[in-house]
Amino acid sequence: MIKTVLWDVDGTLLDFRAAERAAIMRCFELFGLGECTEEMVARYSAINASYWLRMELGEITKAQVLVGRFAEFFSSEGVECADIEAFNREYQLRLGDTVCYCDDSYALVSRLRGRVRQYAVTNGTVAAQAAKLTNSGLGELFDGIFISDIVGVEKPGKGFFDHVLARIEPCEKNEIMIVGDSLTSDMRGGNNAGIVCCWYNPQGLPNDRGVRVDYDIRDLHEIEALLAGEGA
Repeated sequence: MIKTVLWDVDGTLLDFRAAERAAIMRCFELFGLGECTEEMVARYSAINASYWLRMELGEITKAQVLVGRFAEFFSSEGVECADIEAFNREYQLRLGDTVCYCDDSYALVSRLRGRVRQYAVTNGTVAAQAAKLTNSGLGELFDGIFISDIVGVEKPGKGFFDHVLARIEPCEKNEIMIVGDSLTSDMRGGNNAGIVCCWYNPQGLPNDRGVRVDYDIRDLHEIEALLAGEGA
């Protein structure tokens, strides 16, 4: 019986692509960099995803992600940005301006209050995640929020989950489930922690990372069935 749910935020509860698109377009305006086309957004998104993956695999640090992705993007697009660090800081703030729920996640998390304990577990920066969780209203629904910048360890590191498990309401590991869209961050992290792993996989992608996935779901509403024992 699952008593505690650890929720990933970006790409799971909230539509990160929508926020990403709006944030980078707004920053181009604020920094006077000209038009950021849909094609440019798509190319940036791919670069950004590759940098986060490299961090999750332990190849680079978060600091290298935050600046390196924009340095590569601007270079590849021939865009002159005088202060990439300032651009990144503004981008973090703008990420919280656009709130789009995945599968009506706000209502789902609301319904689960009182049935299970719920915590946010995220690798996002404090500035970005604080804005998202406040503007979305999700922050008020959780029993706790764990952001890697504050914890001091990134998902999927065991240290991140050791920190979380030491601070949530005590229960057995088989009563704790992480729900997330990333195999390399959420599912591998769940594997490292020895807890139940639920992969939010709306596109039906293959598990090509060799990680244990206990539940592979297409829609977040399936969580309610799992908690009721129907998906066991």
